[in-house]
Formats: sequence, C-alpha cells, structure tokens
Amino acid sequence: MSVDPQSPGTRPAVSPSGAPDPAPGGAAAPGASDAASTRSLARFSVLWLGQFVSNVGSGLTAFGLAAYLFERTGAATSVTLVTLCAFLPPALLAPLAGVLADRFDRRLIMIAGDGLSMLGLAYILGVALAGDVAPWQIYLGVLCSSLFGSLLDPAYRATVTDLVPAEHYDRASGMVQLAASSKYLISPVLAGFLYPLLGIAGILVLDIATFAVTVATTLAVRRHLRRSSAAARQAPQPERAGRRRAERRGRELLRGWRELTAHPGVLTVVGIMALATFCVGFLETLFPPMMLSFSTPQTLGVVQTVAATGMIAGSLVLSTVTVTTRYVQELLIGLGIAGVCIAGIGITANPVVIAVAGFCFFASLPFVNTPAEVLIRSAIPNAAQGRAWGLISLLSNIGFVAAFASAGPLADRVFGPLLLPEGALAGSLGSILGTGPGRGIGLMIVLVGALLAVAALCLGGSRRLAAFTSADPGSRSRDGSGEDLADPAVDQRRLR
Repeated sequence: MSVDPQSPGTRPAVSPSGAPDPAPGGAAAPGASDAASTRSLARFSVLWLGQFVSNVGSGLTAFGLAAYLFERTGAATSVTLVTLCAFLPPALLAPLAGVLADRFDRRLIMIAGDGLSMLGLAYILGVALAGDVAPWQIYLGVLCSSLFGSLLDPAYRATVTDLVPAEHYDRASGMVQLAASSKYLISPVLAGFLYPLLGIAGILVLDIATFAVTVATTLAVRRHLRRSSAAARQAPQPERAGRRRAERRGRELLRGWRELTAHPGVLTVVGIMALATFCVGFLETLFPPMMLSFSTPQTLGVVQTVAATGMIAGSLVLSTVTVTTRYVQELLIGLGIAGVCIAGIGITANPVVIAVAGFCFFASLPFVNTPAEVLIRSAIPNAAQGRAWGLISLLSNIGFVAAFASAGPLADRVFGPLLLPEGALAGSLGSILGTGPGRGIGLMIVLVGALLAVAALCLGGSRRLAAFTSADPGSRSRDGSGEDLADPAVDQRRLR
C-alpha cells in the first residue's frame, strides 16, 4: 500500500527492466497493461499463500491455548487474558510498525516479524516439554510472540499497493480476508482433533513450522517489493526534501494522522472499524468458553469451521467480482447483518443453530472489511499508507483491547451468575436464553450484537460517510511523490 498503483490511463506500463513499454504516443498498450495486472496479481498471490499458511498455524495455537487454559481453570478470564496478551502489542506498536514499513525494506520487516515471533512460542513449547504450563507462562510467551509479530501487519498491508494495481484493490482485499479466514475455517477443525492427540506441545510445533513457508513466499517476491519500496523512497518528494533522513518518527506519525483527517469520512470509517472490533472481540474471546461449557473441543472445532465457511464464501465473492460503487451502503448493510447474526449466536445453546448463525456472521464480515479498506485506501496517498494503516490499526484495535480486558471479568463475575439456575434473571431472560454454565456469556453476546445492529442503522444518515464518492477508488490514488494523479477539480466533484 505504499507504492504507486498503475491504473490504466494514469501512468505508462513499466517493463521488468524499469523502462516504459513501447506504445503509440507514449501510452501503455491495453494488452501490456492487462498482462502487467495479471503478473502483479500472481506475485501477490505468492505472498498471500505464505500468509494463508501462517494464519492456519496461528489459528491452531489460538485454539490449543484456549482449550488448554479453560480445561485447567474453568474460567473465561484466563482465555480473555491470553487473547489480550496477543492483541495488546499490535494495538500499541502499530503506528511505529507503520513508520518502519514506509522507511525500510518491507520484505525484511515481514521476515523478521514472523521469525522473531516464533521465540515466544518456542518458550511455551520448552516449558510444555518440561511439564505442565502455568497460565502466567503462557501469557508471557504469547506477549513476546505478539510483540515481534506486531511488525508484520502494516508491512503486509502496505505490500498490497506495492504489488496490486488500483483497479484490483477490492479483489486483493477479498483475498486478504480469505487468508485471514483460514484461522477460523481450517484451524479449528484441525485443532479440535489434533489437540487431544498431540497436546499443546504438538500444536505449537506445527505453528512454528509454518515460518519456513512464510519466509519462502516472501523471498519469492522480494525483488518486486524492494524495487517498489525503493522507487517510492527515491521519487522526488518536495514536501519532505532535505529532511528525509532527519525526520523524527513522531513527525512521521503526525503526517499519517493528517492524512487520516484530510478526508471527512476516513475517521468515521475507522470509528466503525473500532466499534466492530469491540463487538467481534467479545465474540472471539467468549465463544470458546461458551461452547466448552456444554460441549467438547471436537464440537467446538467443527462448529467454528462450519461457521467460518461463511467468511470464505463472502471473500470468494469479493475476490472474483469487482465492486466499484456503493461502498458506503455495502459497509452499513454488512455491519447490520453482522450484528443480528452475533445476537443469533448467543441466543441458544444448540450447536446447529450456533453454526448457522455463525456462518451468516462470517459471510457478512467481508462486506464490512473490504468496503472499509477500499474507502480508506482511496482517500490516502500511497506514500503514507504504511504509517496511516499503523494508526488505523491502533485506533481500531482499541475496540479489541477493551473487549478482551472486560469480557472475562464480566462473564465470570456479572453475567454468568445472572443466568445460573438460581440467578436473578433465571426466571425472565432464562426462559428465552436458558440457564446454566455459559448462558450468561450468551446474554453478553446477544447484547453486543444488538449494539452493532443499532449503530449501523444510526450511521445511515451520516454526512461524513456521504462525503465518499461511488466513483472508481483508484482515481484518487497518488504516486510516490505524494501528488494527485487526478485533476484537483475532479477530486472536488467527487465529494458530495
């Protein structure tokens, strides 16, 4: 996301040698442009494959640690704490990681982040091989792993613009969501059956082994990542001339913030993402304790995998069908459907109903994430997208941190007792939601789903969201110099 996307009609096609392809009148030949787009998507697909495999490994570890902790403590708080340790470093360090993604070789940042994150998992593995793992040791190992892994996400997101033309942003975003869904689609059913056989140690070994695949795929596209990033740094940048090396990181973060606030609707979209992550955070961290309170790890794995097929279905639709209009409407409709489906997950203890509601929820996620990414990507110049996405990750991850910090204590000390057979709400809401272990968590999930659905309805008349145009998002992209490729008057007409 940091180097100029080559959209038709804005720049000449560039050959692998770096020279413009010959075409009459200096314009790029349509056939050459199509071929270049195909090659760009192929390169991105290689990098995407590595992230797909890495996400599967991460999902195995997340499932295994959640099951391990809940078996030994019986408390939702232990599961939420390990999830909090996994998300806190990215939430705090995302802006710094975004600056690094813009200033240094993204290839090396991705390899270093993924490789060093294995140290925390290796620590947990070493303790597990020596005997039972204490909860605090798991928290420490996960915190260390997440600390280094926080370098990865802004660099990976920024490579979308390194490798993918502007007209394929939405398709690439769909592929990114597809890779992200692998930890929910493939990992749970695998972990549900592998965990009883291999234990937590075997699960960790499998996750560590995925590092080799990530490194291989990153190295396979290293030439294109390095050339693109170097071109962006070497391009003439008048507003940063003479201070490129001396500019302090704090001032770079300020530039990223200015880019976020330059468009009236970007912060609103980021706020929507923060609210969505808050609600999804409750579901993500409380779903395993809720299911394990009345079922087995195998049942949990199967239900999670069946539900996650909805996300892969939604991602496949967005990765094969190019959507060019009505991004705001798509975002709000997807948000409302997601909220209703979250409520459906918590309203019952029937695994079949939960799986169906979960399927619909996951199917709606790509229709929230992809339009949000396209709207933001179209409003921020490419040269600043690394640091901008770092700030966006910080702001949106606040929702996750708030959910992970509060969900466990609320479930164990407040909502859980309310729906026990002798609880205060057993005779009222208990007749609808049921009573017993895990039903207080179900009530929490219903409430956060309702919050998300109501927010989608209220945002329908937002003037800030109305500022986004339905025109081609790539038309406002900028090259490495930070100058608009489109005429400024056109940009003014695009704002409603």
